[in-house]
Amino acid sequence: MGKIIGYCRVSTRTQLDGNSLEQQSLEIRSRYNNAFIIEEQYSGAKDDRPKFNLVITGLNAGDILVVTKLDRFCRTVREGLRYVEELHSRGVIIHILNMGLVEDTPVGKMLLTNLFAFAEFERSMIIERTQAGKAIARQKEGFREGRPPKFTKRQIDHAIEMLQTRTMKEVVDITRISESTLKRELRRRKNSHE
Repeated sequence: MGKIIGYCRVSTRTQLDGNSLEQQSLEIRSRYNNAFIIEEQYSGAKDDRPKFNLVITGLNAGDILVVTKLDRFCRTVREGLRYVEELHSRGVIIHILNMGLVEDTPVGKMLLTNLFAFAEFERSMIIERTQAGKAIARQKEGFREGRPPKFTKRQIDHAIEMLQTRTMKEVVDITRISESTLKRELRRRKNSHE
């Protein structure tokens, strides 16, 4: 038997619902305690997953690629079938823990194609619901997309005032507001007065 590679991926550092890197790694190790684990934080929306691509190119006949769930392996039917065909043609075994071994048979391919299609459909529905929710939120007064501000207007005003009598480094040390944030605010205020 060749090497056993466990691949774990999250989109964000705080991904929950049993998909954390630690949880995925534990699941793989509970089945294959000698697996070499590769972890990656990379959005599923992006086409390029550098560590995943390295894993795929480094696998040889008799090696086993292990992932916890189908969505950790691929995002679309086309992508999934391409990887499965490539790996099977090289004699690599694919084990998706919540599904089982991916068989290189006509029935195995048919089942996998359907599962890939459902996974892609589910992902599309999540994106659609997210976009619909954002569209509704944008119509509300005071909507601001992105993260909430880390500091209040009052805190920023106070830090800008302090710059009249202190150096930038002192203000940053005292207020814990980054230099880039303060400079950005100074530029914004300058531009609004022009």
